[in-house]
Amino acid sequence: MNRLFSTMAVHPRDRFSFWHEVACVKVVDHDSRPDSQPHFHAELQYSSVMDIGLVKFENSPMSVSHIDRHIARATSDEFFLCNQLHGSLTLEQNGRQATLAEGEMALLDPLLPYTGKFHVGSELLVLKLPRREIEARIGKTPEMLIQTIKRSRPENLLTFSYIAMLAEHGGNLAPTCDAFARNHLLDLVGISLGNAGDRRPRLSSARAVSLAKIRSVIEARLTDPELDIETISRAAGISARYANAIVKDTGQSLMRFVLERRLAHCKTALEDPAQINRTISEIAYGWGFTDMTHFGRVFKQTFGSLPRDHRRQYLETLKLADKDS
Repeated sequence: MNRLFSTMAVHPRDRFSFWHEVACVKVVDHDSRPDSQPHFHAELQYSSVMDIGLVKFENSPMSVSHIDRHIARATSDEFFLCNQLHGSLTLEQNGRQATLAEGEMALLDPLLPYTGKFHVGSELLVLKLPRREIEARIGKTPEMLIQTIKRSRPENLLTFSYIAMLAEHGGNLAPTCDAFARNHLLDLVGISLGNAGDRRPRLSSARAVSLAKIRSVIEARLTDPELDIETISRAAGISARYANAIVKDTGQSLMRFVLERRLAHCKTALEDPAQINRTISEIAYGWGFTDMTHFGRVFKQTFGSLPRDHRRQYLETLKLADKDS
């Protein structure tokens, strides 16, 4: 991760005000109050995986609040996944409070008011996740806000490990790896969120888990040109009617989602210099398309250009970038 700010280079009297200004821009607009302004210190690091920002900051004890006037100025639409690396942090939102210890994380919605209290030795990693992508995986479920996700639970170990890996290496990934890493991260987070909170059965949790299963089945079988609703629902262990209803909650149909995932994989392959010797038809057929005319049409509708033009323009851009560097 790249260091964006450290109070070590700032005069003690200015440290907190400088920190607050940077944090409002790089994290979220808010009010804050340090426990001890003369002894305040903080450091901010940043990385990203495509549109997902990873912000890590260490700071002295302080209190923060995010209220309506901050929300009114919001220009992005994201969820925050707060991953406590060291120390502890108390969060309160939507009538729920949780104190995150090391190895715990929780989802926060910056479009709703919240308060937070950073305790001694706090080190926090915040993932700025696109709202639409999270809701596509778990549905619109406010009940999942401020639900503690524990690394100690077996189903969450992979999520925590993957986040740690991306925090360390995310900014150095090749462009063609970013899309895969991004989608894997969102899928893992969706599964962990679906299992968050207490173990009492809840409709929202059950639907979130079923949606995660559907997505997993689709990703595993995208190359099958005969993939259909019946195959997906049977592999996910639910009825076709229920599968359609769950995916409909995300604002799209089941087979439209299949189409979008196939197109995304084809786009990644077309942008990969290592696959330059593969023909466009080979790539399309490899990801489950059976009609090249249909593939070209939906690709252009989605990305604005035909597959061959997209590949040529993207690879030319890469060559120019290499020359400039």
